[in-house]
Amino acid sequence: MKNFFGALKYVQGYWSKAWLNIVFNILAFVFNLFSLLTVIPLLKLLFSGENKSLQELVAAGQPLMNSPKGMLNRVNYELAEMVVHSPDPNAARMRALVMICVAAVVFIFFKSLFRYLAMHALAAIRNGVVRDIRNKLFRKSLDLPLSFHSNERKGDIMSRMTADAQEVEWSIMSSLEMIFREPLTIVGFLAYLIWTSPELTLFVLATTPVVGGALALVSKSLRRTSHKAKDKLGLLLSLMDEMLGGLRIIRGFNAEKKVYGRFAAENDEYTRIMIKNYRRVDLASPLSEFLIVCVMTFVMYYGGRLVLYGNGQLEPEQFFGYVVIFSQLITPVRQLTQAYNNVQKGLASADRINAILDAEETITNAKNTEPLNSFSKSIEYKNVSFAYLRGDQGWALRKVNLEIQKGKTIALVGQSGSGKTTLADLLPRFYDATEGEILIDGVNIRNANMHELRSLMGLVSQESILFNDTVYNNIAFGVENTTEAQVIEAAKIAHAHEFISEMPDGYQTNIGDRGGKMSGGQRQRIAIARAILKNPPILILDEATSALDTNSERLVQDALNNLMRNRTSIIIAHRLSTIQHADEIIVMQRGEIIERGTHTDLIQQGGAYKKLYDMQAFA
Repeated sequence: MKNFFGALKYVQGYWSKAWLNIVFNILAFVFNLFSLLTVIPLLKLLFSGENKSLQELVAAGQPLMNSPKGMLNRVNYELAEMVVHSPDPNAARMRALVMICVAAVVFIFFKSLFRYLAMHALAAIRNGVVRDIRNKLFRKSLDLPLSFHSNERKGDIMSRMTADAQEVEWSIMSSLEMIFREPLTIVGFLAYLIWTSPELTLFVLATTPVVGGALALVSKSLRRTSHKAKDKLGLLLSLMDEMLGGLRIIRGFNAEKKVYGRFAAENDEYTRIMIKNYRRVDLASPLSEFLIVCVMTFVMYYGGRLVLYGNGQLEPEQFFGYVVIFSQLITPVRQLTQAYNNVQKGLASADRINAILDAEETITNAKNTEPLNSFSKSIEYKNVSFAYLRGDQGWALRKVNLEIQKGKTIALVGQSGSGKTTLADLLPRFYDATEGEILIDGVNIRNANMHELRSLMGLVSQESILFNDTVYNNIAFGVENTTEAQVIEAAKIAHAHEFISEMPDGYQTNIGDRGGKMSGGQRQRIAIARAILKNPPILILDEATSALDTNSERLVQDALNNLMRNRTSIIIAHRLSTIQHADEIIVMQRGEIIERGTHTDLIQQGGAYKKLYDMQAFA
């Protein structure tokens, strides 16, 4: 239960409606109890036989209404007096019967009304909580470092945002009312039963551990199997995402059978877990009902003995009323059992959600940030080392020292895995250096506000990252208060305006998922136009022309040359022909800088750069 009450943190912000739900449920219970208690005076009235017993009740005097029993006796007294003092006792009985029936209808009406109002208040909580969970998961996913997402399956994160969030709504939020309502109902009914017959109720309570123990055995492993099911569902979503994203490769390598076989095997395992899960859940309700009916049978037997041989300890109409009230315990006890099982399933989802919400944000703003609204001097890497895994001996960067003056163009070259992209990724703090520091105008970027830091930079990556939106919105992405003229001008500089104008809706054409409706070169030029529109003082170009044909590469390279003029640019390139104009070329190998200089200088040195250049020149 500790974990359940921990899950109530999701209700924060909705406690006003939660209290309304609780109050309305209390009122619904009170009127429900009153409607049931009308059975007792009805039995007394109809089955009292001769008027002698009624006359004795009237003769005893008007009872005081200082207790629940006194209130019930007062009702019996008023009805008995109506019959005894009437010239036609049967007609009086009918009038009393009508009054009782009307009272029962009124009580049921108010019980139903408050029950609806309780559910009305709960609806806003259930849906509001799921909305908040999804918002928090999405916001947290945006804030978590890239290293977190590198270790997680995308499909599993999507599963937590959808299936797990929905499970919390169905399992925990739908059970929230039961957790507060059913115990109230059970306690209220038990209080009445104790008042009616303490001996019989003590017998009932003695059987409770037996019932509870049997149900606990069923629910013991439910949370564990639910957790397994959620993990397996996340894997299935990941496999689906991989299939949709890699469909071209799958078909090209005739791997449909292999991919389908893996998915089918995981799907079978998920089905097996869910069958086991459902069987445990489905067993709880009939088992609880059977056990309670067994208890009720013993109650009827033991209560009957008290009526027959108890010397007036329990009146017949009280016993019938006792049985009626006790029968009402079956529903709340069964629902409470079901709610407990649902909560166990929901807590498994809550654990998976909390794994993201409680994940450490290793890249955050410092408590006291230094202003960094402009760039005027230089970028400096000072003894920078980086490893993707803590304690990893395979450093991606090792003791890198590099200074980039404002307005200079620096090219990073080297074989794959030499650390070029890693070095660039440290600048906008996609990762934080393991050792050393990076300074912009003398300000350690760890001490700068990340929004201000990244506002200084424009990024064009090797893989064109586009969104399922219009051309216009993709170019204007992240730039506020843009005009159509500015977007068009950026597209012209990137040599994208011509093909955009030929699209069905021009700049308002939807480009599909990840820009799937365009060629690779067109996608890259849209990404370049986006960087051009941002107009940042620092450019990071990671193989920005790699997806272009020769003609497009020449056009875009000219545009990039114009864009980089009087700007600070970091270019990651494999095609050495595109970076010969760079002010300085940095040659990297195994995370270290092994050569540096202009194109001419490096050719004359005859080192690693000369070998790379010759390999491409004669390829």
